[in-house]
Amino acid sequence: MPLLDAVHGPEDLRKLSPAQLRRLAEEIRAFLITNVSRTGGHLGPNLGVVELTLALHRVFDSPRDAIIFDTGHQSYVHKIVTGRGDRFPTLRQPGGLSGYPRRAESAHDWMENSHASAALSWADGLAKAFRLRGDDRFVVAVVGDGALTGGMVWEALNNIAVAEDEKLVIVVNDNGRSYTPTVGGIATQLSALGTQLAAIRTDRRYERTLRRIKEAVQRAPLIGQAVYGLMHGFKMGVKDVLAPQGMFSDLGLKYLGPIDGHDLEAVETALQQAKRFGAPVIVHCITQKGRGFKAAEDHEEDRFHAVGPIDEVTGASLAEPGVRTWTDAFGEELARIGATDDRVVAITAAMLHPTGLDRFARIFPDRIFDVGIAEQHAVTSAAGLAAGGLHPVVAVYATFLNRAFDQVLMDVALHRLGVTFVLDRAGVTGADGPSHNGMWDASLLGLVPGLRLTAPRDEQRLVEALRRSVTVDDGPTVLRYSKERLPEPIPVLDQRGDVDVLFAAGTPQVLVVGYGQLCGLAVEVGQRLADQGIGATVVDPVWALPVSADLLAEVAAHELVLTIEDNGLAGGLGSQLSQAARAAGIDTRVREFGIPQEFLAQGTRGQLLAEFGLTAQHVARFATELVAAGDKPVDVTTPS
Repeated sequence: MPLLDAVHGPEDLRKLSPAQLRRLAEEIRAFLITNVSRTGGHLGPNLGVVELTLALHRVFDSPRDAIIFDTGHQSYVHKIVTGRGDRFPTLRQPGGLSGYPRRAESAHDWMENSHASAALSWADGLAKAFRLRGDDRFVVAVVGDGALTGGMVWEALNNIAVAEDEKLVIVVNDNGRSYTPTVGGIATQLSALGTQLAAIRTDRRYERTLRRIKEAVQRAPLIGQAVYGLMHGFKMGVKDVLAPQGMFSDLGLKYLGPIDGHDLEAVETALQQAKRFGAPVIVHCITQKGRGFKAAEDHEEDRFHAVGPIDEVTGASLAEPGVRTWTDAFGEELARIGATDDRVVAITAAMLHPTGLDRFARIFPDRIFDVGIAEQHAVTSAAGLAAGGLHPVVAVYATFLNRAFDQVLMDVALHRLGVTFVLDRAGVTGADGPSHNGMWDASLLGLVPGLRLTAPRDEQRLVEALRRSVTVDDGPTVLRYSKERLPEPIPVLDQRGDVDVLFAAGTPQVLVVGYGQLCGLAVEVGQRLADQGIGATVVDPVWALPVSADLLAEVAAHELVLTIEDNGLAGGLGSQLSQAARAAGIDTRVREFGIPQEFLAQGTRGQLLAEFGLTAQHVARFATELVAAGDKPVDVTTPS
């Protein structure tokens, strides 16, 4: 019987011998490759943390001791050993297992941390709470896969360094994708001696002895301070040579490592040492992303960081070939623009390939800046680039720009600087769950004075918008689009000022305003209304913010306006249009259709859109009944 079948919780791991644990690690890797290759998900990071996760659950008593993963996509092995292995066929599926920690799934999941670099702040607060409540419990934060590049990590470390009474263990999962190779080389040469030094430094008697020596030497007449200074300098020099602690030591944090993160016994030893110390300790583990799957190990781009369905033997993608996405179109066009405008530079936050900037990077290596998982820094650095006479294009996922809203507002917009923000994965993204739906950006950005925002409906409009954006030097511009394949082009029937008319039939009664990729849905709605004998006009505002006078003129010329967008309803683009109409004294009824203000369960994009009524049938039925009822109230808020 496979060992994995006998593991139903962390307590089962503690019964296994070293040989059995090595065999179990192999079984877990095979299990991950088989299952994630079918559902898609974060494969490479989890193949790299198998031994580390087993060691964590053998040393600490989860869920009494809190184990927090940052980033949360490293938690698949944690899910397996906490009794959720049988649910892996449902990973990232509607109603299935989440790709991130999820409190509703298990008491072993303390936080739902899918946005990086937050775990240390959580851990610091949790450890303080345990201490104040008199709970003798540990908090373990596993930080890796780029999360250490985020600014919040260093803010947290600054405070943790002086929290001497917190039972907090910080495990740095160094998989070579965020630390420099030099650190790994030192680890190989000095691992044996480093382990011995670590055992000494995490013994409380070591600290007491050092304190007594310091006090005795400093009391010596005349030469005390000088001798202590020499001794201290010698101690620090030896430590820097024998154990590469870097800035962790400078912060005053105890440091263990570097340790081979695939040597389960070595990791366990280090964690036991950290546990005995009883105060904040950093345990530095070197791991290999994609370990045990040759296709991942050989994949230089990202070690199979996140995959769709793949062949579990070769690693070849099983996705439909030749699908052209918004990301493809953006990446190609920005490279073309860069060839003729040397003012254009690009910035991303650890998303070079996913946002399509890899092409620009290959052609213009001196004009691309990947700042790591540091969106706030990315935006303010872009402000500096703009102030210096360049035009930066910041490409990030829509959900991640939320983290840098203040920088957009105060560092870019307040200074009226020309920075273009390109928001990939806008709207409903589906399988990654509530944290990754890009449904907040338009509502937040609508608050920014002087900001221009467009949601292009097809590739031609994307190209036109990007080319216009990089010429704007007096304020921020924003392009937002989904992660889906590019839709078929929607031709313009007529242009009324800045507004594109996409469909018109009969005497104007209902105006349907489509935003972005949902313009196609808006045209379907218009056609259904026309089939019912209701005069309908369908328009794309092209630039959604600020609301144009041309769009307001169309609103005034109709009896009812329907807005359709891939963003939250509260403060969304439809809401902005409604507010602008009222301010202009236009009393036309406006009804907004978009994403409800709630954290959406994981599911396919199509399923979720249908769930909250973003279908042609539902929107057209709403309008038909409202027109038929005249001034009587109609409530058709959920799809039939």
